Amino acid sequence: MNRLQSLFERKNEKILSIYFTAGYPTLDSTGEIITELAGNGVDMIEVGIPFSDPMADGPVIQESSTTALRNGMTLRRLLDDVKAVRDKVPGTPLVLMGYLNPMMRMGIKNLFEACAEAGIDAMIVPDLPFDIYMSDFRELCREYDIPMIMLITPETSEERVRLIDEHCDGFIYMVSSASTTGTRDSFGDGQLEYFHRINSMELKHKRLIGFGISNARTLADAQANASGAIIGSKFIKCLSASPDDIPAAVASLMGALNS
Repeated sequence: MNRLQSLFERKNEKILSIYFTAGYPTLDSTGEIITELAGNGVDMIEVGIPFSDPMADGPVIQESSTTALRNGMTLRRLLDDVKAVRDKVPGTPLVLMGYLNPMMRMGIKNLFEACAEAGIDAMIVPDLPFDIYMSDFRELCREYDIPMIMLITPETSEERVRLIDEHCDGFIYMVSSASTTGTRDSFGDGQLEYFHRINSMELKHKRLIGFGISNARTLADAQANASGAIIGSKFIKCLSASPDDIPAAVASLMGALNS
C-alpha cells in the first residue's frame, strides 16, 4: 500500500491537497514548501512540473511556470529535490503534476524509475489521452505502484467517467468547471449540479474537486461533495506575496481557507 492508498484508508473526507509549481518562487524553494505544507496539516501535495505551454492553467499558474523555468527548474531537478526532502515528510503523498512533453523527453520508463526512486506516489497529466494511458502507461503505473490520476469535467460523458473509474487507480480529479485554473468566490448552481450528478454514479474511487477553490466557502462546498479539495492558484498567489518567507505564505493560505 503506497502513501496515497494509506491516506484514503485513514481519512474518508475533508482531504486537503495543495499544488505548487516546483522552482517557484525560487529555484531552491521546493523542499521548504513541501515541509511547510506537510507541517501545517496538508494531506497531499502536488508538485508541478513547469512547462512553457500549460494549457489547463490560468494566468497565475502560467506565470509561476514561466518564472520557474527562468529560475532553471527542470524535471530532473524537481525529482532530485523531492528525493532530498522525502524523508522529512514520510507519510505525505507527493503527486507529480505536469504535461506530457517533458515526460516524453525523459522517456516514460526512465520517468517511472526516477519517480519511484524519488518517492512520488501518483501522477497527473492533463494532456494525456486516455487511449495512450491504456497502451503506454497503465502497465508501468501498476508495475511501479504509481497510479495515473485522470481528470473529468462537467462535459465528460458518463461512459468515459466509468472507464476512468474502472481502469485508473488512485483517485478521480473532478475539475469544477470547463475552464482553466483560477480562484473563484463561490460555485454556481451548474457546478453544484455536476457534483451531485457524479456523486449519484456511486463510483468506486474517491474524488477530489479542484479548480476555483480559494476560500472557506468554496472549500466547504468541494469537501461536502467529494472526499476532498485541491487548491493551486490561491497558494501561488500567497507565494507571490511572500516569495522570501515560505512559512508566511503557507500561513496566509491556511488563513484564507478558514475565513
